Parts: sequence; structure tokens; C-alpha cells
Amino acid sequence: MTFPDIAAGSAVFLDANTFVYAILAHPTYGAACSALLDRVERQDIQEFTSSHVLSEVAHRVMTLEACDRFGWPTRGIARRLRQHPSEVQQLLVPRRALDEIQAALVIGLTITAQQVSTAVDVSRQLGLLSGDALVVVAMRDQGLTQVASMDADFDRVPGLARYAPL
Repeated sequence: MTFPDIAAGSAVFLDANTFVYAILAHPTYGAACSALLDRVERQDIQEFTSSHVLSEVAHRVMTLEACDRFGWPTRGIARRLRQHPSEVQQLLVPRRALDEIQAALVIGLTITAQQVSTAVDVSRQLGLLSGDALVVVAMRDQGLTQVASMDADFDRVPGLARYAPL
């Protein structure tokens, strides 16, 4: 299923890659991700995400902007950023990205320590990485069954419907 298949009035959880593709105008997926966020702004659908996803978005766009701006390779980028704090101070996209997400009327869910603990169990049960397991826990706690993501790992979560950009 793809983003256009999401019914009007639906409540959907947005994974980090959806935001990143829209913010960075990904050549293949950017337009579809931006269109999905436009639907949220028009209140055609209700979108949720979580604090850990927002942090992941900020980190990812920070690393990609640094690679682009300073000509750095992606390999070892976190270490390089730690070693160059003055370059980190020059990065603008993470702030803009979070401002755009908030402006789009996306509902941000706070993650609790108990949810992190539960996610460890979900990770073991379903073979998901910890961040994806935390998405599943946050969704279940909100009664959500639809996720917008490129991550096919969500396809093995019983009762969850994943929508991809294309």
C-alpha cells in the first residue's frame, strides 16, 4: 500500500524516513512524502510520531547536511561531528526540519521509560531493532494500526498496516 491509499480521516504514525525524505527532497520519495505532510496540514489525515523519531530525524538531517556542506564522507560522520563542534554549530537543517514538522500539525508522543522497557520485549518477540520496536509500542499505546514508512520490517508486525511513499 502507498501513501495515496491512506483513507481520509485516518490516524497514521509517521516514521523518521518519511520526514527525512520530505525535508531533503529525496529525488525518488520526496514528493510523495511532502504530499503526505500536506494532507496532514490540510487535516485530511491525523499524523502521530514520537519524541524518539523526532530525535532520529534531527540526527539524520544533521549528518546529511554536514556531509553535503563540508564534503565529508558518511562513514564515521558521528565521530567527525563530535570532533568538530564549530561545524555542528553551522548546521541549520535540523532546526528547520523540526519547525516544519511542528507546523504540519503532527502530534508528537512522549516516550516513557516503561515504553522503552516494553520495546525491548517487542524487539525480541518480533526481531525488530530497538527504534522500530519503540514505534510499535508507541502505536499500540495510542491504538494506532497504520504506519507511514519505507521500513519493510514493520510488515511482520501482526495487526499493523504499512504505507510506503510509492
